[in-house]
Amino acid sequence: MRPDTSAGWLGPALVALTVLTAARILSLALTPMDLFVDEAQYWLWGQDLAFGYYSKPPLIAWLIRAVTDLAGSDAPFWVRLPGPLLHMATALLLGAIAARLWSPRAALFTALAYATLPMVGVASLLISTDSVMFPFLAAALLLWLQTAERPRATTAIAAGLCLGLAILAKYAAIYFLIGAVLAPLLSPAARVKPALALLALLAFAATVAPNILWNMANGFSTLEHTLDNADWVRDPAARIELSLAGPAAFLAAQFAVFGPVLFGGLCALTVSTLRRRTGAPVPLLLAFTLPALAVVTVQAFLSDAYANWAASAYLAGTLAVVPWLLARARAWLGISFAVNGALCLALPLAAIFADRLTLGDPDDLLLARQIGQSELSHQIIAEAQSENLQTVVARNRDILADLFYTGREAGLTYRAEPQPGRPQHHYALKFPLEPGLPGDVLLVSMDGAPDCAAAPLQTITPARGTWQGKTITLWRVPANCWG
Repeated sequence: MRPDTSAGWLGPALVALTVLTAARILSLALTPMDLFVDEAQYWLWGQDLAFGYYSKPPLIAWLIRAVTDLAGSDAPFWVRLPGPLLHMATALLLGAIAARLWSPRAALFTALAYATLPMVGVASLLISTDSVMFPFLAAALLLWLQTAERPRATTAIAAGLCLGLAILAKYAAIYFLIGAVLAPLLSPAARVKPALALLALLAFAATVAPNILWNMANGFSTLEHTLDNADWVRDPAARIELSLAGPAAFLAAQFAVFGPVLFGGLCALTVSTLRRRTGAPVPLLLAFTLPALAVVTVQAFLSDAYANWAASAYLAGTLAVVPWLLARARAWLGISFAVNGALCLALPLAAIFADRLTLGDPDDLLLARQIGQSELSHQIIAEAQSENLQTVVARNRDILADLFYTGREAGLTYRAEPQPGRPQHHYALKFPLEPGLPGDVLLVSMDGAPDCAAAPLQTITPARGTWQGKTITLWRVPANCWG
């Protein structure tokens, strides 16, 4: 690994990334987009700081709480602000790795390529666990490679700490451990002395231990949710589908996640490496790239998989593909920047005009999922206040998420409708309707109401946005209706 140098890449990278990040932040200030259900849930988690939560580890909640407390505001802008800044930091860290592995020129192109990835363009307009995980994962890779090159206990401990923080952001960072085992088999540059590897592992374990203890004390809530996502694990005989359509759809989606040229380049690079036509450090980087893609592809074959489940692969993937294209296929790299760059410039504009950008029909919003949550919540809150009902009850997770956020200063209480069996979301786990509550409550329902409900108070049929075409009915219901 070459000595690190910032000459020739850091200055131009800082200028370009600052301009791009500033544009993304400006769009966050101007966008009318409501918080998405996951964003609202992360905000709520931050109101009750803990070492773990129903479906995710805690770092995103801590970060949102820190930023909103410092800003003195819970507005969507402040909830989302860390996103573009975290991606800028990740781009610079990847540039630092590329400068060591390849050259300063490769570092500049790698940093800019990462910043303009489609998945980064989208994630910079939201706040997500991927965004929080990425800089710590990139730092862990940089420090791990430094430990292999110049063995130092402090660097090894720092690598383990950063990987632990990445895990506290999202469990998908665990794929790093697979890469750390495979990489030394493929490249001497990734070989770390056993004593230092043990130090790193101990630092990692110490960092994630509080989350493990929290899970033990809370019925392994996060693990249970992860198993729910895997779906087939709980009942393999009944739920395994063994469909080639699943992995085909997942892999096809990666052309949109990573970019069509870069994912095509990654496929070509992998084939070339298998034929032993590429040298160091490509095999090392592929060891940190391919395991996540392989595992999620198998998951897609067995059941279902979301397109972003292998997103952690594209940190090392960018480090491998971009310098390779720069050296062998510059025209294709130029096309990649044109395609990905155009999308990343379009996305902030789309966010600014999210309440007006349509597909032809004035009511058919392109970003419909980001519009309409708060409007529905305001209607529900107004009805509860007009009926002098203190408690609002709902079953739907999306409705509850926005009620807690939009109605945070309304003076009302929000509860999840009682359901049999294990809680299916955070609100059912932490905010179920208390048994024995006196009086009536306002029930928000999309599936009818219990037999003890009176006539509906109001029926809401939104014409635009996320609830377009849905019928939401508000009922006055005795609080003891569910026994």
